[in-house]
Amino acid sequence: MSTLKSNLLLLLAAAIWGFAFVAQRVGMDHMGPFTFNGIRFILGSMSLLPLIFYFRKKPQKTSIAVTGALLPGIAAGLILFTAASLQQIGLIYTTAGKAAFVTCLYIVFVPIFGIFLKQHVNRIIWLSSVLALAGLYLLCVKESFSIAYGDLLQFVGALFWTVHILLIDRYAKQVDILKLNFFQFVTCGILSLATALWQETITIAGLAGGIIPILYGSFCSVGIAYSLQVVGQKYSPPAQAAIILSMETVFAAVGGFWLLNERLGFQELLGCALMLSGMLLTQLQSIRPAAAGELAEEAGGKS
Repeated sequence: MSTLKSNLLLLLAAAIWGFAFVAQRVGMDHMGPFTFNGIRFILGSMSLLPLIFYFRKKPQKTSIAVTGALLPGIAAGLILFTAASLQQIGLIYTTAGKAAFVTCLYIVFVPIFGIFLKQHVNRIIWLSSVLALAGLYLLCVKESFSIAYGDLLQFVGALFWTVHILLIDRYAKQVDILKLNFFQFVTCGILSLATALWQETITIAGLAGGIIPILYGSFCSVGIAYSLQVVGQKYSPPAQAAIILSMETVFAAVGGFWLLNERLGFQELLGCALMLSGMLLTQLQSIRPAAAGELAEEAGGKS
C-alpha cells in the first residue's frame, strides 16, 4: 500500500470520528460519558470477532506472533481509556472548543516526541503542524484563552493521545491488526464500564434512547475508524498521521453545521481552511516520491 492510500484511510477515520462528535453529544442526553464509552468500545470489539475468525487460518506475515498482540493491545487500551477519561472529565471544567484545541496539541507533540525516538521530521511536517495548529485555534477557541483546571486535564490527555499514536505506529507493523484493536477496545470498554458502575446510573430507558448514537459510536467510530487508523499508520509516519487525524475537528464542525444547525462564521471557516492547507501540504511528500517513481519507470521503459 502506498503512503498516499494510507493517508486517505487516515482521513476517512478522521471523518468518521468527526461525525462521531455529533453522535456522542446526542448520546450524552441519555447516559453518562463512561457508560457511553464503555458500551461502544465493548460492542466495537465484538464487531471485530467475525473478521478475526475469518482470517484466523490465513498465514501471519508479522515479526511477532499473533499472541504478541495481547500485551500491546492492553497497553494501548489503558492509554486510550486514560486519554478519553481525562478528556471527558476536563469537559466539565472547560468549554468544548478549548478542549478540542488543547487535545489536538498532539499535532505538535508527536513530532517532538519523535525526535527523542530518533524519528526524522522534516520542515514540511513542522510547517504543516503550525498551519494545522493555527487553524485549530481559530476553529475551536472563541473566547479569551486562559489556563484553567479543565485545560490542564486536556493538556495531560493530549500527552496520552500522543503516546497512543506512537504506540500504534510501533506495533501496527509487527502484530495482527485485528487482535491489537480487539484487545485495546476490550480493555478500554471494561475500564469504562467499571467506572460507570461506580460513578453513574445506568438505566434501560437511557440505553434505549441512545441506541442510534451507541450503534454509530460502536461499529463506525470504534470498529471501523480505529481499524483504519492502525492500517493507515502502517505506511504513514506518525507526525504526518497526527496532522491528518486532527482533521476530525473539521469534520466535527461540518457535522455540527449539517446535522445540529450549528453556525460556522468567518473565523471557523478560516480555521478549517488553514487545517486543510496543513494536511494537503503533508501530502506533497506522498505525491512527489510516487511521481518520481513513475518517471523512473517511464525512463526505464524508453531506454
